[in-house]
Amino acid sequence: MEKGNEYEHTPRVPIPEDKPFATLLKSNLKETFFPDDPFRSLKNKSCLQQLWFALQYFIPIFDWAPRYTLNLFKSDLIAGITIASLAVPQGISYANLASLPPIIGLYSSFVPPLIYAMMGSSRDVAIGTVAVASLLYSNTLGKVVSPTENPTEYLHLAFTATFFAGAIQATLGFLR
Repeated sequence: MEKGNEYEHTPRVPIPEDKPFATLLKSNLKETFFPDDPFRSLKNKSCLQQLWFALQYFIPIFDWAPRYTLNLFKSDLIAGITIASLAVPQGISYANLASLPPIIGLYSSFVPPLIYAMMGSSRDVAIGTVAVASLLYSNTLGKVVSPTENPTEYLHLAFTATFFAGAIQATLGFLR
């Protein structure tokens, strides 16, 4: 945009108009909690279709289970047996690190992956206990209750801590 030797400058992007606070807050909250706006396609759908889509969004097994085939099951079975051969001794040893009974380690190896299979959205993810978490449990809970002097109270405290950690994670997963 040259006029002789002078350059004319016009802004390429217009400055947005000021929006009311409520509109701006609603827009920011929507972008924070639903950045991909999964419900955009539901504007003109029936209430039942909206409910079904919301159920599929928050519990993904309803989305992929109808398309699950026998070949996928065979592959998942082989993968499950392979992982179980590692998860069983690993769960027992991590329970030992946390000063918990070995059966708790077995539950912690099998229950979380089963729950994640129904409620998780990633196909490739490792779920289960880790050594650091087991050591932190043992160290933190051991300061409050001795696992050798009062094993029942120690177990109850471990269940309580685990419950609240799971409740927080489930809430965060639901809110995404």
